[in-house]
Amino acid sequence: MTRKLLYVLLSAVLLTVGWYGGGGFTLLVALLPLLEISREYGPSARDWWRMAGWASLAFVLWNAATIWWVWIATPIGPIVATLFSTFWNLVAFMLFHYVSKRARKAVAYTLLVAAWLLTEYCYISAEVLSFPWLTLGNGFSGDVWAVQWYSLTGVLGGSLWVMVSNIAIFEAWHNRSRWSVVRAAAAVVVPVVVSLVMYWSYEPSEKSIKISVVQPNVDCYEEKFSDNVAWQMQNFEDLFQSVPRDARIVVLPETALPDRLRDEAPQQSVGANALAHYSQSRCDDAMVVAGASTIKFYPKGVAPSQTARPGDGYYYDFYNSAVAINGDGESDIHHKMRLVIGVEAMPFTGFLNKFVDLGGITGQLGRNDKATVFEKGGVKVGPAICYEGIYGDCFARFTREGAEAMLVMSNDGWWGNTPGHRRLFDYCRLRAIETRRAVARSANTGVSGFITPRGDVVERLDWEQRGVLTADVEVRDDVTPYVAYGDWLGRLSGLLTLLTVLYYTAYRIRRRNHLVD
Repeated sequence: MTRKLLYVLLSAVLLTVGWYGGGGFTLLVALLPLLEISREYGPSARDWWRMAGWASLAFVLWNAATIWWVWIATPIGPIVATLFSTFWNLVAFMLFHYVSKRARKAVAYTLLVAAWLLTEYCYISAEVLSFPWLTLGNGFSGDVWAVQWYSLTGVLGGSLWVMVSNIAIFEAWHNRSRWSVVRAAAAVVVPVVVSLVMYWSYEPSEKSIKISVVQPNVDCYEEKFSDNVAWQMQNFEDLFQSVPRDARIVVLPETALPDRLRDEAPQQSVGANALAHYSQSRCDDAMVVAGASTIKFYPKGVAPSQTARPGDGYYYDFYNSAVAINGDGESDIHHKMRLVIGVEAMPFTGFLNKFVDLGGITGQLGRNDKATVFEKGGVKVGPAICYEGIYGDCFARFTREGAEAMLVMSNDGWWGNTPGHRRLFDYCRLRAIETRRAVARSANTGVSGFITPRGDVVERLDWEQRGVLTADVEVRDDVTPYVAYGDWLGRLSGLLTLLTVLYYTAYRIRRRNHLVD
C-alpha cells in the first residue's frame, strides 16, 4: 500500500515538472511507476478497480498541481477540467491495463499509445469542455530545441514520444537485454538528434516587418473593467510615445479598448478613433491591432445565433474580438474562435435554454469558426486571442488563410503571478514551431514579447512590467506539414485504436475456441 502510494506520488511529480518550467524530459519516465503498479495486479475485476483508483489519484494530483491557478478566475474551472482530463487519461490507461492481462504485450502497448493520443485529440477537438492544457506534448514548451519536428506532427508528436519512451524504458528496465536497452536509448535520443539538425539548419526568411507590442499593465480586477476609461486611454497615449516612427504594426492586448464596439462598424467607436489618432500622431503608416468587446444585433425577423441573448424586440451577441485600425485588408475584425469554458462559454447552451434562461449569463459569448487575417504593407498577420494560443489548429487556420506572421493578444492578469501566464506564453513557442510563423505577443500584464519561427524568445516584458517592445519580425509564406494536414496523428490514432480493439476481440474469440495459445 505505502509503496504503491509512493509510486503514484512519484508519477504525479514527474508529470508535473514540465509545467513549472523544469523541462519536459521527466515525462519520458513519468508513467513508469503506474506501469509498475499495473504489472503487479492480476486480471480480476477487483484488481482492475484497484488499478483505476491508483491511476485516478496520479492523474488528479497531476491536474491539481498544474492548473490550480485557474481557481483565481473561476473556482469551478479546475474542478471541471480535472474531472474531464482524468476521465480521458483513465480511458486510455485502463484499456491498456485490461488488455495487458489478456493478450500479448505488443497489443496492449499499441492500444496504450493509440488510445492515449486519440483521447488527447478528442479533448483538443471538442467544441465544449475542452481544456488541453495537459496534453503531454505541451510539457516541452521550454525545450523548443528538442521538438523542432512539431512542424511535422504538431504537439501530439510530443505525446507520442512520451508514450513510446515510457514503454521502451519500462521494457528495458525489466528485460535488461542489450536490444531492449538500445531500443530505449533510441526512443529517447533519435527525436532529439532530429530536432537539433532541424534547429541548426533552419534558414530565416529575408523578409520582415517592424512590429511593436504594448503591455499597459492594468489590473484586470480593480482597474481594467471599471469606469476609468479616460485614464486607460491616457495610458495608451503615453505608451504610444515609445513606439518607433517606422513601426508598421502596433499590437495591443485582449480587450484593450474599454468601450464596447458595434460589430458592423468597429472603427467608429470612441476608443478606436482615439487609437487611430495616437498612431497617426506618432507613426502614421502603422496598423493598430487591439482587443475589444464587440456587440452584434439581430433585429426582428433576423434569425439569431444559438448564443444570442434576448433584448427588447431583438437579440444580440457579445464577442471577444480583435480589431484592425488603419489596415490595408478587406477584413478589420476577428471573433475569438476558442472560448474559455465557464468564463466565456456555457456548455450545451441550446439544450439548457429549453429549461432555463441563460440570456443573462455574463460568460456566454458568441463565437466564429473562421480565422480572419489582417493586412498591412502587403503582409498578412493572424490575430489570435489569448486561449487560442493553446490550440495548434487555431494557429494553423490563420496560416491556411495566408497569415505570414502571428499576433497574440492576451489578458493574463486574471490568474495573478502564477505559472499560468508563463506557460501560456511558452505554448506560443510551440505554436511558432508548428506553423513556422513568428509571434508578436501583447499581454495586458503577464508576458509580452517576440518569438521566432524556431520558438526562440527574442525579447520579453514580464509580470507587472509596463512598456513597449519593438522588433523586426520574420515573415514567411511556406506551409509546414502540420499546417497542411492538421492533427493527422490524432486521426491516425483513432484508426489504429479501432484496428487494435478489433484485433484484440478476434484474438479473444479465437483463444476461447482454442484456436491460438
